[in-house]
Amino acid sequence: MDRAVKVAKMAEAEAEIVERTAGPVGELLAAVRVGFVEAVPELLAELDKVQRRECLAALRELRKELRDDWSQSGTDTRGALLIAGAGCHPGPAGAATWLAGTDFGSRDWARHPALHVVVESQPQEWQIEVATRLAERPVRSWGWSMHPLVEAIVRRTGCAVPVSESFVRGWFGALSTEYGPRPPLVERLRADALTPVLLPRILELADIGGTLTRRHSPRPGDVWTEAIAELAAAGVVERVELLDRCLARLLRGGKAADQRAFLELLRALDPTPEEYAARVRDVLALLDGLSVIAGHAQEVLAGLDEAGRIEPETLTEASAVVLFRTEKKLVRAQLAWLEKAARRAPDRSGPVVLAAAGAFGHPDPGVQERALNVVARHLAAAGGAVLPELRGAAELLHPAHHARAGELFGAPVGSGDGVVGDDPAAGSEEILPPVPGPRPLGAPIGSAAELAEELAALLAAREPEVAAFERVLDGLVRQAHLDRAALLAALEPVRRTHPWQGAGHWADCTPRDISYVVAALAGETPSRRLWDALTGSGRTPLRGPRTSPHGTVLAARLEEAAWQVTANRPPYLLAVPTDTTGAIEPAALVERLAGYQAARITPGQADLCAALLRVRPTAEPEVLAAAEALTSPAGRWLAHWLRTGGLPGQPSERVLFAPGRGVRSRRTYLDRWWEEIERIVVAQPGTGSGPTGPAGERLAPEFRKLLDPTGPSVSRARAVEEWVWRPVPHWVAVLPHHREELAARWLDQFAAGADRDERGAARHLPLLAESGGPAGLALHLALAYGLGARHAEDRTGALDALLVLAARGELDGGLLGRELGELVPLGAVKPTRLVAVLGQAAETGAHRTVWTVLRAALPGLLGTSGPTVRGLGDLLALAADCARRGGARGAVAEVTAAAEQGGSSRVVKEARALRDVLAG
Repeated sequence: MDRAVKVAKMAEAEAEIVERTAGPVGELLAAVRVGFVEAVPELLAELDKVQRRECLAALRELRKELRDDWSQSGTDTRGALLIAGAGCHPGPAGAATWLAGTDFGSRDWARHPALHVVVESQPQEWQIEVATRLAERPVRSWGWSMHPLVEAIVRRTGCAVPVSESFVRGWFGALSTEYGPRPPLVERLRADALTPVLLPRILELADIGGTLTRRHSPRPGDVWTEAIAELAAAGVVERVELLDRCLARLLRGGKAADQRAFLELLRALDPTPEEYAARVRDVLALLDGLSVIAGHAQEVLAGLDEAGRIEPETLTEASAVVLFRTEKKLVRAQLAWLEKAARRAPDRSGPVVLAAAGAFGHPDPGVQERALNVVARHLAAAGGAVLPELRGAAELLHPAHHARAGELFGAPVGSGDGVVGDDPAAGSEEILPPVPGPRPLGAPIGSAAELAEELAALLAAREPEVAAFERVLDGLVRQAHLDRAALLAALEPVRRTHPWQGAGHWADCTPRDISYVVAALAGETPSRRLWDALTGSGRTPLRGPRTSPHGTVLAARLEEAAWQVTANRPPYLLAVPTDTTGAIEPAALVERLAGYQAARITPGQADLCAALLRVRPTAEPEVLAAAEALTSPAGRWLAHWLRTGGLPGQPSERVLFAPGRGVRSRRTYLDRWWEEIERIVVAQPGTGSGPTGPAGERLAPEFRKLLDPTGPSVSRARAVEEWVWRPVPHWVAVLPHHREELAARWLDQFAAGADRDERGAARHLPLLAESGGPAGLALHLALAYGLGARHAEDRTGALDALLVLAARGELDGGLLGRELGELVPLGAVKPTRLVAVLGQAAETGAHRTVWTVLRAALPGLLGTSGPTVRGLGDLLALAADCARRGGARGAVAEVTAAAEQGGSSRVVKEARALRDVLAG
């Protein structure tokens, strides 16, 4: 809007205001209302203190009016309002509070000349107080900052430089985001009077790693780390303070990106040996940090030790920390440092060999062997006094090293390795977690107030639990049946906080869409007929083109419940589970249908179908007799369902999906991902039209679609790529007795966690493990992919599922192992990931379970993978340890063949150790 238009609109606004407020005050208010920012300073200058106080009350009222106006004109008005309010506040405290309002953060008003003119017209003491108060305010999570205004006041008045996080971050951010031609960063910092005060303070800021190391241009000194080091060398900032702050920041820890950035800064500062020696305790503490930081600290300490600048005991302290770490590179470097120390000074051999023995318990047998070599080379110089401690430490060695350790230390090693009594074949006791049992859902919600509380918690939860959702959905139906008016009154605060916003066009239906039922209860949604008229047949409030089959089932239940709470209002729902897995006890469902029959209520189709899929199969005569006594159509269908076994299980066929490799386009990175992988999946024929009832009843189409045929194809791969949904706990609760069928249809998501490094699906494996139904090929294949998942939290989910299945006696270790033996050669699963997760299972005491899996996997791994596969030696070492602890016996042909190969590779060594364990 140009100046002439603003003047005209201002005149119109002034004409409206003049009746209430005439004179300069009316002119200022008119300018503010039309967003005439440029006119505000001049109009403010015409007001005295009384007029400004009068104007301030009107400005506050206008601010309330603008609370929900985010239009362009509203934004302009906000800017004028901000500037006028700053000038009308007589006290700096009120002005600072006004300027810091979050509703003014939609535009960078702090740089606007009009605001600076208004602030500069105030007394200097007023300006300094405002700047001080604004600088102390926390950093905004969104919107523009007032930092440019505060910095201008500081530079203009020469007042004390604020050192608050807000001001330091604003100064740092301004220098990091300048664009266009400008001198290198180091030159701008050198010329900035604020640099000596603020530069050391940026080392206290969090989440600045990327900015600290981002190079602004190829010119020297145009990156923060180089600029800081150069200014420290030139004396512009205190070098000693920077060193101490940098080390303190590394010791504090934090995000990996920040830690690496501050390590880069430390290297740029390039401390001298004298400076490091004066801070040796801090450097020692860094050995417990991020791997790259620990490596740098180790290198520094080793150099100081070689130069004789630290006490010999420092080596022992460092070794106690580093040899406990799992990173083999760090441990090998520490052993090399110990070796050099003993060679330089043989009188240090005693402490050196005892320190090296700290690596006897390392999970990598290769590292153990290296440590044993260090001890062997310096044992004579160490003397016999160290032997008792070495013998105790040697009990942690891998069985492959027991014989050599016994010869070195003059006593047998391995007598305390966990075998039972005098029979090594007996093995140690298998320790598995308690078998998890289903938890009851609990009594129905008893009041509208209780329902409101649980609904609010459900809508606020990131991933609502099955029990919470089912209780609330049933509670809405029950309380609407009892007293709809009282229910609406109780739900009013929840409705205001969590209004139904309509279904997302691309989103799946989720438990949070229960707010649609609440909206229907309040009369805020169209009726079924009106909805069909508005949107056309086949479209519903909660279903869109990307709704998943499980989301469609959930949508059908919610839409039906929304109709029920306003129309026929049944007393309760049939499909409410009796436990947290989603299952319904058959006696409970028979009783519910008997209540419907007595009240002459016809069940909703979605509610009845969901209940049938959830009811537990039974052959109990009393329950079947009670079901046969029901006379309603729904009751007869339930009786027939229980008598015939309900939904039949699906046979699984193992299929290799490998459509062919191609060249992946750079523009469409994920369009044809299936050309880059080979994947083992499961095909099932589906249920077709599903089982029929005694009168020809069938499950609703939404429920039949849950068990459509599944199998590999390019069209399915393309559809999976377009899906925006991933498995959630509620999906398991839809079919609580058919985990094999669920696993087959979700297998693409489980596989993607391993061969495409995606995240999240495998964390639901424990739910499938705790669910019901056969545990067949599909479930074990899903578990295999989960054990090989890229992300640790997904592997943890697979580990939990593995232990649950083992504890329930449902794990087929041979099947799981054979599938792993096929997936590793395909590249879908990496042995290094298996070592990590199966090693955790062994640490819990499940040695026999892990050995059962590895025994079945090793033939495939050794027969097709070859000895060069990374992590294969570690898997063999884990297998040997589990076989020894589990008392396993009996040769494995492929292991024997690998052990008889020539050479001294890790695979050959570990194969020989495993062969010897199995031979007894």
